[in-house]
Amino acid sequence: MAEKLYLTSPMPPSVNHYTSVRTIMKNGRPLSMVYETKEAKDYKKAFKKIIEDEVKKQNWTREVNDTQHFFIDAVFYFDRIDKDCANYEKCLDDTITETQLIWKDDNVALFRPQRIFYDKDNPRIELTIYPVEYIGIFNSDDDKVKFEDKCKTCKRYARNCSLLRKAIEGRIQPEIKDYVCEKYSEIKN
Repeated sequence: MAEKLYLTSPMPPSVNHYTSVRTIMKNGRPLSMVYETKEAKDYKKAFKKIIEDEVKKQNWTREVNDTQHFFIDAVFYFDRIDKDCANYEKCLDDTITETQLIWKDDNVALFRPQRIFYDKDNPRIELTIYPVEYIGIFNSDDDKVKFEDKCKTCKRYARNCSLLRKAIEGRIQPEIKDYVCEKYSEIKN
């Protein structure tokens, strides 16, 4: 299984060109409707194909789940110097999400621009996608496993402990400090 996925994205539409608004009349009143532009639809179709091909080619077989976060290190190659990399993330992230091959929702994507270059003949974004080491509030999988092993000896664990579930989701809770749960109650034999 590949731990890193390398993708080269064509330049997505900026947030200014991702969606547009049109007004329709409904019951005699004007109603604004947001719609995806043709430019965005065309980009998504092309980039989805690239993602699907590269996932297979690079043997990216990570199981998609709700809690695994990913770094997306991005190197931009703009065609002009007057562009802002912060305007190009949304359509790109949404396209990856729509494939459901890397994550379920882009709320787990940590987009990190690394460099900006200018290439008027071949504008693009080179991406390196890989899972973060932390899991929820835990700095590593080892920390999570140690905490969960102790949880298994607690009365709350058998009832699907909400504190453990929330800790894995990354929720800060006053009951857990320095990986110690104040609600821990050992199972008596």
